[in-house]
Amino acid sequence: MRALAAAASAVAAPTPARLRLRLPLAPRAPRSGHCRAASSSRLLRVSCSTTTMGDETSTSVPAQEQEPAVGAGSVKQQLSRLVISSLRATVPEVEVEPMVEVSAKFADYQCNNAMGLWSKIKGSGTSFKNPNAIGQAIAKNLPSSDIIESTSVAGPGFVNITLSNRWVAKKIQDMLVNGINTWAPILPVKRAVIDFSSPNIAKEMHVGHLRSTIIGDTLARMFEFSNVNVLRRNHVGDWGTQFGMLIEYLFEKFPNWQEIGSQAIGDLQIFYKASKHRFDNDQEFKERAQQGVVRLQGGEEKYREAWKKICDISRSEFDLVYKRLNVELEEMGESFYNPYIPQVLAELSSKGLIQESEGAQVIFIEGYQIPLIVVKRDGGFNYASTDLAALWYRLNVEKAEWIIYVTDVGQQQHFEMFFNAAKMAGWLPDPKEKKYPKTSHVGFGLVLGSDGKRFRTRSTEVVRLVELLDEAKSRSKSELLQRLTENGKIVDWTDEELEQTSEAVGYGAVKYADLKNNRLTNYTFSFEQMLSDKGNTAVYLQYAHARICSIIRKSNKDVEELKMSGAISLDHPDERVLGLYLIRFAEVVEEACTNLLPNVVCEYLYNLSEMFTKFYTNCQLGHRRRRAGYCFAKRRLLSCVSASSCSGLRRSTSCNWRCAQFIFTNQFT
Repeated sequence: MRALAAAASAVAAPTPARLRLRLPLAPRAPRSGHCRAASSSRLLRVSCSTTTMGDETSTSVPAQEQEPAVGAGSVKQQLSRLVISSLRATVPEVEVEPMVEVSAKFADYQCNNAMGLWSKIKGSGTSFKNPNAIGQAIAKNLPSSDIIESTSVAGPGFVNITLSNRWVAKKIQDMLVNGINTWAPILPVKRAVIDFSSPNIAKEMHVGHLRSTIIGDTLARMFEFSNVNVLRRNHVGDWGTQFGMLIEYLFEKFPNWQEIGSQAIGDLQIFYKASKHRFDNDQEFKERAQQGVVRLQGGEEKYREAWKKICDISRSEFDLVYKRLNVELEEMGESFYNPYIPQVLAELSSKGLIQESEGAQVIFIEGYQIPLIVVKRDGGFNYASTDLAALWYRLNVEKAEWIIYVTDVGQQQHFEMFFNAAKMAGWLPDPKEKKYPKTSHVGFGLVLGSDGKRFRTRSTEVVRLVELLDEAKSRSKSELLQRLTENGKIVDWTDEELEQTSEAVGYGAVKYADLKNNRLTNYTFSFEQMLSDKGNTAVYLQYAHARICSIIRKSNKDVEELKMSGAISLDHPDERVLGLYLIRFAEVVEEACTNLLPNVVCEYLYNLSEMFTKFYTNCQLGHRRRRAGYCFAKRRLLSCVSASSCSGLRRSTSCNWRCAQFIFTNQFT
């Protein structure tokens, strides 16, 4: 049993730094995340380059069709390659995609092509009499492979495929020896831009930015695990009318602002509200602020210097959040793309896409009652003009094949119109053609309070994200101290370990509570539910991982030596169930990436923990000491390590081990 325990430990081990859900972590008016912002350490800043528009064009290419290496990709991808060979031999005159799915009842996988093929070829003089006959031919023409133990055909041609136990065991063993990265799925792109977080400069990040930051970071990790070069972009709102207001207020209140530095601004949130109040109630100040924007955008040094100071203060605040969530981004905000806007709009005009309407420059999109405004009546640029310039840059300079925008669902129409405009310009292919490059909007629902309304403080202010995360850590630490004090183990813990474990549990709980939900739905924020050790929560998964760690630790075996010398076997039915589920890890990640749904991975992890519990209960050899279980068979200990590898929960070896100790001792003593 140690073998499968080892495998369960490796689908949670520290190996895939990219995919770790790490127990754990928008709107466009402004984007929630909009001000797509960066910090000095978590965020690399990119200054505007000298790239100019020339003859660069974005070309539409089909999804990558290079032949993958033998044994590469998910189980479904490997079976699909076998099915493709069979289909070509069975019906060479028909082009069809393989339809391979996990089978719920009759086998491990199922090929469902027969009925669709029958509808295409019946009446055409084919020798096949019915769908079942096609299914029989597909099964017969499957190339010989170590993967397949047996096949059968049911009903109207469903080809049931049972995997070889020996092959499944070998696949798990190979992962243990060579690492979880060998289970990375093969995605049809090699470079992607993921645009997420995006808070506004001069405003603090609040709970509205939580989902964009968490979901975007997790998508990036999944794509990176799948060997995609991910450009993590924080498109900050660092260029707009609010800066004239802020800068003029700074000059007015602190004429010597350059001497006293950041102290002049102090709390940026308070400073912003004060300047906004002045802007709304003082016409003369408003006019000065509007003129200040012109001077800033014209490059006047004094205004540029003040702008940089305000941006730097914001970045330092954003970095507090990104450090807590362990999120890294590269800042390329509105100011970066601003120089490209005139050239991009000139290209669109030359193609006859931009028209004048009521004093503004617009693009009319078929199917929409309102046009996409790209130049306002006063001649200023807006979100659409900036987004078009950014997309042009991402396609032609960064050569991205998939550009993904993570914002709230309220911005869906903006993105639909913006994508359509790009398609009209010839930048993007028709989505029906399944060609690249392509764009996707990853929308998400609201974070709600217990009253079912937007999550706010009692004073109706939006919740500041730093304070929310600190509260999660504080609650986690209080619970930790109480439990350790009660069981007399507080003396064994250092202050550093207490801090690390509190962060792992607290921040992880917030992240997982978001990720486990379908991103399109609203979810209710509740510390009590997040930090519960029962049900589908981060703490429960940490507890499951802790159980695995304890089995491995108490075996007194050298796990690394065991990986090389031990052997996986799937003799017991529950061993086979766990083994099959483990090797589906890659296709789960593939599905999550393809549909941009992180909750698919969360569901997999929760189900994995449930399956491991059943395996742990039914496959023990030896005896129990107290309530903690021992697994003495080498192959079952390796199973534990394998399950740990797939769960991807460790924040760091030392931190997670303490976290494991805390949860495990509480549950089993």
